[in-house]
Amino acid sequence: MTIHSIGSKAAVRSAEARVAGYDWQALAEEMSGYGCAVMEKLLTPQECREIAGLYPDESHFRSHVHMARHGFGKGEYRYFRYPLPELIGGLRTALYPRLAAVANEWNERMGIAQRYPDEHAAFLKQCHEQGQTRPTPLLLQYVAGDFNCLHQDLYGDLAFPLQVAILLSEPGEDFTGGEFVLTEQRPRMQSRAEVVPLRQGDAVAFAVHNRPVQGSKGSYRVNLRHGVSRLRSGLRHTVGIIFHDAK
Repeated sequence: MTIHSIGSKAAVRSAEARVAGYDWQALAEEMSGYGCAVMEKLLTPQECREIAGLYPDESHFRSHVHMARHGFGKGEYRYFRYPLPELIGGLRTALYPRLAAVANEWNERMGIAQRYPDEHAAFLKQCHEQGQTRPTPLLLQYVAGDFNCLHQDLYGDLAFPLQVAILLSEPGEDFTGGEFVLTEQRPRMQSRAEVVPLRQGDAVAFAVHNRPVQGSKGSYRVNLRHGVSRLRSGLRHTVGIIFHDAK
């Protein structure tokens, strides 16, 4: 599957076949236990290079954000415009149903009434009906000294509870430092940090905002944030796949 050479239906079919190859029961258990799970080698090195190579071409993007200007950290990213590149759009469509099953189970445990439809198109329709129409998948670029502060990608009243980040660069070759970090704050307890080791092409699915944790009196909510530690050297690209659109 290349970025632009096949139609959207073919891209979705190709992505679905790729996504189906993972053990989703094990991934769901990992996400429920730790707030994140890694899908190794979701993208090939060539696909990683192709996506990273889009960054200088403004025609693919709707906006360009410099983190330091907003207090988000140091570095920059661009939000893709619609239509998304076929590869990214196909993965967004294919990953959503697997993650929706986890999201619905989480909401049931946390006593949240919201349930997510089986297909991503139906969920996007809900977003658009609430005025959230701007695409949120993004391409991030870091150079030495850059970092991303701990944050949550919510973008509006309707937010899907899980998202995916795919590392496009190779640690130790393209860059050093720049680890993906997830923190979890439990009621009346100190925060817990999870540092997620990734290689080029690996994807991490993780909680956007809350997840349930089993306690002695049932499940309770914990609050999560994610970020990227300081890049020590080199150049790091990541693509983020967020499933809700923005206002």
